[in-house]
Amino acid sequence: MFGFVTASYKELNKQQQTRYNAVYCGICRQIRIRASQSARLALSYDMAFLALLLMSLYEPEETAGNRACSLHPIRPKSWVDNKYIQYAADMNVALAYYKAQDDWQDDKALTARMKSGLFGKNYEEIAARYPRQCKAVADCIHRINLLEKENCPNPDLPAGLFGELMGELLVCQEDMWAPTLRQMGMALGRFIYLADAAVDYRRDKRKGKYNPYLAMGTGEDWPRWEEYLVLAMGRCTAEFEKLPLVQDKPILDNILYSGVWGNFRRKKKEGRDGNDGSL
Repeated sequence: MFGFVTASYKELNKQQQTRYNAVYCGICRQIRIRASQSARLALSYDMAFLALLLMSLYEPEETAGNRACSLHPIRPKSWVDNKYIQYAADMNVALAYYKAQDDWQDDKALTARMKSGLFGKNYEEIAARYPRQCKAVADCIHRINLLEKENCPNPDLPAGLFGELMGELLVCQEDMWAPTLRQMGMALGRFIYLADAAVDYRRDKRKGKYNPYLAMGTGEDWPRWEEYLVLAMGRCTAEFEKLPLVQDKPILDNILYSGVWGNFRRKKKEGRDGNDGSL
């Protein structure tokens, strides 16, 4: 369900690309340290957005390095580290665990069962560090599953729940910025869920899987679906602009004003061409 909240990479300058990659590598490094080598397989560039947003808002002290790793053994890669990089790494593992649990319940695929066991090894530690966020992930995914089993015809309900989930993830700590981050996350989560439903429409129809737009019974309606997305992202960016962001603001602007739409158009084309892809 992720893969939308990433940068339009070619529109970043070289310095911004280096910074973006260093944040991504920093999260990957922390997943290895805090979870396991294998857990890095679930790493998503979407988590780089989460880390960059919180880093820009709170401007923590950073450490940095440059070294090769098992995934890139020949050419050293730059990385940065701070408390929000570590937070993004933990949230990545928590989401991967519940995604695997969800896939296992849906399809009973052996790979999903294996992933659930893999990510679950460290989940209790993460849940102890971030009980509010992990409870939100568990509760919202459970409630989304119930709506899917009921073949809920109202996209607002599951999209709202995914928005609730994202709102809690964006709030790393309860402070003066928490209400704005929570509202921003709620709108961003709605965008992700509805965009995912749109680009998966034909695949879900072919495979007989739940899709809120299929449940509506109105057929393909891209203009209407895209109106939903424009509204959701408009609400997201309205909250985003309330935050006093300076550090890495151009990268964040790139992601929210360009990257999400480029990813949506690409996935839309893949869905129409019958390329299942991976989300």
